[in-house]
Amino acid sequence: MPRIFTEEGLKKLQVELEDRKTRIRQEIAAAIKEAKEQGDLSENAEYSEAKHRQDENETRIAELEGMLKDSVVATKSRSTSHVGIGSVLSVKVAGKVMRFEIVGSNEVDPAQGKISNESPLGQEFMGKKKGDKIEFAAPAGVMKYEIIEVAYKILAGSMQRAGFMSRICFFS
Repeated sequence: MPRIFTEEGLKKLQVELEDRKTRIRQEIAAAIKEAKEQGDLSENAEYSEAKHRQDENETRIAELEGMLKDSVVATKSRSTSHVGIGSVLSVKVAGKVMRFEIVGSNEVDPAQGKISNESPLGQEFMGKKKGDKIEFAAPAGVMKYEIIEVAYKILAGSMQRAGFMSRICFFS
């Protein structure tokens, strides 16, 4: 099943993958070499720790490559008035203005206001436009939201997806 990303989210994963394949691999290799030079590996805690870090790094590299292989970049169609993946929206709730960004499920960060298009609240926002009101059943009770602005992030530069099959999905 394809994983949906914003361009920003996909770029973040690509940067992490490149960092793990280059800088982190080199650091771990140096730590393993240094630990081997200490002699007996059977009781060498530094060697064991470095090998453990190597296993974790290689596991994460494989995970990132799998995610990127099946990635779909969500791109907004010509209409920017409706909420879709990549939308940054301001909403009024309980007299306060809150900002949310609708992202793919792999990019969620509630502390930064990034909510998934698949989350219950994200699903409620999808397809709505400025001025629309929604009611959302939250654990604390029914919350009423009014969308006061819908915008999209514009990313400078182009994306390079060296070696990965990425598709573009348009949302209206």
